Amino acid sequence: MLPPVETDEEWDAVVPDETVMRPGAQDLCARLGLAGAPLTRFPDGSQPVYAVGDEHVLKLFPGAAALDGEAEGRVLSHVQGLLPVPTPRVRDAGAYENGWRYVLMSRLRGVNLAAAWDRVPRADRERLVAEIGAVLAALHAVDVTSLDDVLGPGDWGAFVDRQRAGAVAQQRGHGLPAAWLEQIPRFLASVPLPRAPRPALLHTEVMQQHFLVDPDGWRLTGLFDFEPAMIGDRAYDFVGVGLFVTRGDPRLLARLTKEYGTAVDPAEVMAYTLLHVYSNLPWYLRELGAPADATPESLAEAWFGTC
Repeated sequence: MLPPVETDEEWDAVVPDETVMRPGAQDLCARLGLAGAPLTRFPDGSQPVYAVGDEHVLKLFPGAAALDGEAEGRVLSHVQGLLPVPTPRVRDAGAYENGWRYVLMSRLRGVNLAAAWDRVPRADRERLVAEIGAVLAALHAVDVTSLDDVLGPGDWGAFVDRQRAGAVAQQRGHGLPAAWLEQIPRFLASVPLPRAPRPALLHTEVMQQHFLVDPDGWRLTGLFDFEPAMIGDRAYDFVGVGLFVTRGDPRLLARLTKEYGTAVDPAEVMAYTLLHVYSNLPWYLRELGAPADATPESLAEAWFGTC
């Protein structure tokens, strides 16, 4: 029912088009014993994701992202019950047709933390970030030996080298001004990063957008979206933490890292911010702003410093 999607052009033509996607999702649900269940497509996310009734979520991965689908299913199964927050329970996963893969998972309860953040009182924000710190500590303590066949990058030092080599071009592609671009090589050269860190399971996108909360008491009720998971240096996960959870608030980051159990080096996390697979410094600058002196060192303290 779903056509092959292996190129960017095919992705743009097929994935946003509900006249194509919905019949395929309905057909797959019928094969999974959920014929007739109402489908509601979630508006966000890079992959097509549907609520299937009230109890299930169906996430689809075209051939161009089939490995991501395999990773998501494997990681969700692996972390089930190991974190101090619910994660989706895999109900079924596998190949569909024309290269597509799927993960059928349980639906978590709660409202999206990013959407609710402005309503969360300060004391509850501090408790929530502490809970996130505990979740991150548990995630990074998970044994990864059975996941190294499905999660990259493999050689962390080689990954850092590749990202470093392409860092300026990546930011130039996002429209970063030359005054910033010329500072990137110098800054990256000044920050030593481990080439063989103790392997940690990384979510890689620890953001408010990927947590659910119960607004009656403001407690975490879920963490989702393990599709881009990796194995590597735990500091890499603090990029999303500083940018999209504590958002440059040093007191919130201090509360989170206290519960996590280890402080983070602002310069190291800033380096990983520039090396992150999805790094987009112009976007971060628009979201969080920059100190007057406008250097990577000042950004490191403004975004990832604590007090």
